[in-house]
Parts: sequence; C-alpha cells; structure tokens
Amino acid sequence: MAKQITMDLAFNKNEDALKLACSQVRQRLEDIYEGGGKNAIKKQHERNKLTARERIDYLSDEGKRFIEIGAFAGYEMYADQGGCPAGGTVSGIGYVSGRQCIIVANDQTVKAGAWFPITGKKNLRMQEIAMENKLPIIYLVDSAGVYLPMQEEIFADKEHFGRVFRNNAKMSAMGITQIAAVMGACVAGGAYLPIMSDETLMVEGNGSIFLAGPYLVKAAIGEEVDNETLGGAVTHTEISGIADYKFKTEQECLDYIKKIISKLGKADNAGFDRIATIAPKKEAAAIYGILSEGNTKPYDMVQLIECITDEDSFDQFKEDYGKTIVCGYARIEGWAVGIVANQRLIVKNKKGEMQLGGVIYNDSADKAARFMMNCNQKKIPLVFLQDVTGFMVGSRSEHSGIIKDGAKMVNAVANSVVPKITIVVGNSYGAGNYAMCGKAYDPRFIYAWPTAKIAVMGGEQAAKTLLQIQVASLKAKGKTILPKDEEEILSEITKRYQQQTTPYYAAARLWVDAIIDPAETRMVIAEGIAAANHNKHIDEFKTGVLQV
Repeated sequence: MAKQITMDLAFNKNEDALKLACSQVRQRLEDIYEGGGKNAIKKQHERNKLTARERIDYLSDEGKRFIEIGAFAGYEMYADQGGCPAGGTVSGIGYVSGRQCIIVANDQTVKAGAWFPITGKKNLRMQEIAMENKLPIIYLVDSAGVYLPMQEEIFADKEHFGRVFRNNAKMSAMGITQIAAVMGACVAGGAYLPIMSDETLMVEGNGSIFLAGPYLVKAAIGEEVDNETLGGAVTHTEISGIADYKFKTEQECLDYIKKIISKLGKADNAGFDRIATIAPKKEAAAIYGILSEGNTKPYDMVQLIECITDEDSFDQFKEDYGKTIVCGYARIEGWAVGIVANQRLIVKNKKGEMQLGGVIYNDSADKAARFMMNCNQKKIPLVFLQDVTGFMVGSRSEHSGIIKDGAKMVNAVANSVVPKITIVVGNSYGAGNYAMCGKAYDPRFIYAWPTAKIAVMGGEQAAKTLLQIQVASLKAKGKTILPKDEEEILSEITKRYQQQTTPYYAAARLWVDAIIDPAETRMVIAEGIAAANHNKHIDEFKTGVLQV
C-alpha cells in the first residue's frame, strides 16, 4: 500500500513539474505573439491592415489544426537590435479550403517585416517543408526587405535571402502551387517572390511592388513618384501586368486565395497506410507524470508510447534484445508508423549484467538499424523519440565494435527514404542526436518537449571538461588558480552551458521546428505524416557500404 502511495506522489510531482514547464512555454509564446508590441499592432490596424496572425486566422479553415513552425525563431537573439520576435515571420501548416498548405506571413510590426538572418533561415525552412511534402505554399507579403544593419549575414551566401527566389523557381518546376498576396511593401530583391509565384494578388492602397522605392528612385535618377504610381495594385494589374488580381480589402484578397486553393486538382499520394483512428490506451494527460522533474530518474518509454499510439497497436520488434532502444510498429491516429525510442530504464542483458538506459549499446544500435531497414522496405514512416545520452564508451564497447554498430545505425538513418519525424523528449547528446535522427539527418519535422536538452554532451561532463581546459590555459599564462577560483569558473561555465542546452535556445536557432506540449505529440506526428503523404515520390532505399 505504501508503495502505491509513493508512486502516486511521484507521479503527481512529475505532473506538476512538466505542467509548469508547459505553462512557461505558453507564457513566453504570449509575448512572442505580440510581435513588435501593442503600439505597432495598433498602427497596423489604423492603416486598415490585419496583423500576420490575424491574416492566418482569417485564411485558415475554422476548427482545423494549424501547427505553427518557428514561433521561437530569434528568441533572445538580436538584443542589440531590439529583438526579432518569431523571426519577423509567422508560419506553419494549416488547412485552407480543406487542403493542407504551408502559410508564411511577414510580420510588419517587427522592424517593418525586414529580414534578419534568422528570418531567412525560417523562410527557407518553410519552403523546404513545402518541397519535401509537395504542399501548396501561400505567402502573405508585407516586408521592407533585407534588414540593412545585418545585410552581410543575410545577403550573399548559399542559404541567404536569394535562396528563397531560387526555391521559388525550383518549386514551380516541381509543380508545387505558390500563391502570393501582397498586403504591404514588397521591395528590392523581395519583389521577385510574388512575381515568381504562380499567381499574385494585391491589396489596393497598401500593397506595393518595386525594385526601388520613391526615395531611392529620386536619389538614383531624380524622378519624383509616389508609392501607388510607382508600384501599387492599380499600376501592376492595369499597366505592368505583373499582378493578376487587385482587391479593396485584405479580407477580399484572402477570400480569393481560398477560392484558388479550393480548385486545385488532387494529386496521387505516397500511399502510407491509414485506418480508422482509435484512442490511445492511456490518455494524453498521463504523459505528464512519466518523466521526473529534470528527467533525472529512469522511466519506461513503453508507457509513454502507449500515451501517443492507438490502443493495442504497438508491437515491439526484438523486444528482448538491445533493450536500451525500443523499436516497434504502431498506429498514430490510424497512420502506420515505425517507432524508434530510447529506453531510460535500468535493464539487464543476457548475462544478467545491468545496463544504463538512455545509452546506445552495440546490440541496441544493431537492432535499430535492422528495424529502420524493415520500415523502409515496407514504406512505413519512422518516428524517433529521443532521450539519449550517446553511445556507450570504454574499452569493452570499443573492443566489441561500438563505432561499427553505431555507424550502421547512422547509415540507416541517413539513407532512409520514408518520412522521419523526430520528437526530442529529453536528452539529445552527442552522436546519439545523430543516430536518433537529429536535425542534421533531415527529419521532415522535428519537435521538442519543454524537457528537451540538446548538446554535444551532458552539462556536468561538459562543464568539467571546459573547466580543465580553461584552468590549464590560465596556469600556462602563469596565473595562480585557487580552489575557490575553480568553483567560480565552474559555476559560470555550467550556467552558460545549461542555457545553451535548453529547448528555447534550440528553437531560437531552428534546430527544432517548435516546442510542443507533450499532450500534442500524437497530433503533430499525425499531421506530419498527413503532410508527407502528399509527396508520392519515394526513392529506392539503399544503405551503401556497411561494416557487419
């Protein structure tokens, strides 16, 4: 009886901690949702303009899911420039006229919608999602172009501003529908985006497209001209022929986009298997009590899986082998999936020896690689649930060929042709991040829980390693380091390192697409597979050379 009470108390404590972490995410999002602030929003409304979020709300189908991507982009970055909430762009995957679409809206309240370096990265990520999943993309344009004080970080490189227009051309060749609605300024290089889209809509009085604005025109050639005459909706629909439609209000413009999308032809899909949805065995709220505060104690990943998969659909693969990774087939909202998840329990191997969960051993890597190959053979999307501290180290593991088995697993991840969706539940350290399909391994979507930590190694180990390096450097310069000095240095290093491993730090730099409430895990995976199913083309699966 006492044991049951202890378990209940532990569950409640875990639940409180994770719910508090989710509440902190929501509070920070509320600030981000204000964009450039209440005064900037007021000015937007005074000009008869909706905000970026209001435009998306109006355009999206009522009652349908909208998954925002990159809300934390730029978070706590560019403080010396006044900040850049959400990277100055609101974007995500939603439904318009019943069709799943990518929507990208410049936020004019943030530095006039100017492009910071993270803005470019975010816009390219949205185009990447559109291209990978063959989804229509809608641009709601209201931008002053490149943020000039940081032009050297956004203009000339491969993954900079110009890549957006290159992608416009590539997507057009791929047959991906692109619709651009010009609701504000569209200046300089940015003027190419709507014109390289399939159809261009403009709002009279506010929408404008030109390579150079009135001030630059006067400076360059001495001509005096106003915005509307130079590049307004009337000019581009009646004189230049650049735009296709003009509208009196933004609402009329957005309504017409809905009409365009409603007429798109239905393309063949990838054919990923789906049956009727069955609710999970455990309710989503049960997730909150599984992880301990700070994720410091073992837990059973299978319990978590039962909270996100359809009831009785999870069938483990090699259940009694390689126990620090759980693999198995399941269904999520009816979609067939293959799950690869780190197991944090303390487990025993065949020899009865204890193994630490969260670490990838030889047998676990071997099992996971084989399972991923099976999923590629069967055309089943892969879901990765990350809580990994890395591969096992030490002479015994090295002699057993841990690098070889790890390489086999990494090879299978890298060469997988089925869609991959990654959820960072807890730790995501070192090569474990790679093997479990971190950002570098092209997951279609990658989300983090508030409990996520992404780094090359755990905070304590990293801090002590960095301390040794820093102390050695100081001593080499002839400085005397006392024990209290080491403590101060260690404290400073630990604080900085811990800040850099948070999900907020990762989301700000788009290492993950979003920080999600754990209860939303099932939903975002299902929507991700629905998106991936639009792209019928799947390459032939090849793994290349493997050390066996």
